[in-house]
Amino acid sequence: MPSRRRALLKVIILGDSGVGKTSLMNQYVNKKFSNQYKATIGADFLTKEVQFEDRLFTLQIWDTAGQERFQSLGVAFYRGADCCVLVYDVNVMKSFDNLNNWREEFLIQVSEKKARAWCASKGNIPYFETSAKEGTNVEEAFQVIAKNLKSGEEEEM
Repeated sequence: MPSRRRALLKVIILGDSGVGKTSLMNQYVNKKFSNQYKATIGADFLTKEVQFEDRLFTLQIWDTAGQERFQSLGVAFYRGADCCVLVYDVNVMKSFDNLNNWREEFLIQVSEKKARAWCASKGNIPYFETSAKEGTNVEEAFQVIAKNLKSGEEEEM
């Protein structure tokens, strides 16, 4: 007998405008398809319960606007997401080419541009994107820290 353990999973559907994100979600949740196109404004979500082995999952499926003017809203909707589904139109090569941008936006919650702007606004704080796992820019970041501490000491003398 399956247990009634429940888990909420947040799923985000991403892709360019008009590729079928809303249609995909509606087909999965409601088993319905509409030929009428209506652009999503901001975001919308539907839920569906799914039984897998001994667990009951509630999928909270978020349909996001694909238009560039709503992309800045995306980061707020991505928060707490367990996964993203990347959608493209097989008839529109550009929608496929843009998948990597959607993936990166989902994975990288703070853009390099935004982080650099923040550092600049705080008096040109040095900015480094580091990876402890890969060893990227770790040495360089600490070299700059040591250099700045040394020059700060010299100014106090």
